[in-house]
Amino acid sequence: MPQEVRLWCIGKNDRLVECAPSSLNLEARLEEWLASDISILSGDLLVIGRQVDTAFGGFIDLLCIDRSGDLVVVELKRDKTPREITAQTLDYASWVVGLARDTISAIASRYLGSAGPLDERFRQRFGEELPDSINENHRMLIVASRIDPSSERIIKYLSSGYGVNINAVTFHYFKTDEGNEFLGRVFLIDPSEVEYQTRTKGSSKRQPNLSYEELDQLADQNGVGDIYRRLVSGMEEHLQKHTTRSSIGFAGIFDKSRKNVISLLPGESNQTDGLRFHLYLERFKKLFQLSEDGALALLPQRRQPWKYYEAASDDYSGFRGYFAIQAEVDRLLQGLAERAAASETVAGPDRVGM
Repeated sequence: MPQEVRLWCIGKNDRLVECAPSSLNLEARLEEWLASDISILSGDLLVIGRQVDTAFGGFIDLLCIDRSGDLVVVELKRDKTPREITAQTLDYASWVVGLARDTISAIASRYLGSAGPLDERFRQRFGEELPDSINENHRMLIVASRIDPSSERIIKYLSSGYGVNINAVTFHYFKTDEGNEFLGRVFLIDPSEVEYQTRTKGSSKRQPNLSYEELDQLADQNGVGDIYRRLVSGMEEHLQKHTTRSSIGFAGIFDKSRKNVISLLPGESNQTDGLRFHLYLERFKKLFQLSEDGALALLPQRRQPWKYYEAASDDYSGFRGYFAIQAEVDRLLQGLAERAAASETVAGPDRVGM
């Protein structure tokens, strides 16, 4: 059953005075509140679209992205029936699941305007880079001033029975005789329980990051183990290492935010071509204070221009290619060591671990 929410003000002489619940204009005001401050719903969201045309004949009230790069459909119940709001939210999710990165970026650019683009706004919001893979999973949140028993039953059935990542949030409005307003929030299902049901019963595609040991084994299996280990050992002297679901990355700090500079992909490597890499050129140049020619001179000859995604800015562009022989690894590492020795400013605020 929906939870009853009561609120008391502490008055004079430590006397409790109950605040009366009210529904005055709440549904009409909720979308504005959420659009201007989504943290009242969740501290892990960034709004990237409002009244988003799904091309299925409907508009998503609010489309958000979370820290993991997953999309979140936020739909307000308003005066819809239980069957309408649940079916509509699921319909919107069926459209969201197929969105490509460029489409998501375009939606975000239209909404964010001068506060964008998405990668910059994401970094400002969460203090880290937009993940390599986004929209691998999605969530649905139905927002209302109250949830009727039928909607509650449907949502709980989908979550607990089939691991569908759906939940409802009710906001309760109170107003005192003096005109002070208060807003309370209640989740229909504890969010941690929804996540658990999604992981154990749903069809989540998000896999855990590979361990350093697993990446090392992949490098050996694909015949690039020696080159891989030499490069990892050398790069971690200058940058912070981390893993993803397919690579080991090396990152530095730019404007108080960690950004990846180079990634090694042993799973996409082979003994003939060598060790696969992706490199962000502008970040590489800035971090090691290199000219364009100086940076290119340190990279393997077998490379080609690369963008993180089709509409990426220069900050998300660079080269991809292969380290084919040990001499190419040594040239890069020697060049970075020389840069570190030549200038102490390299160890300033834009560097990590050098």
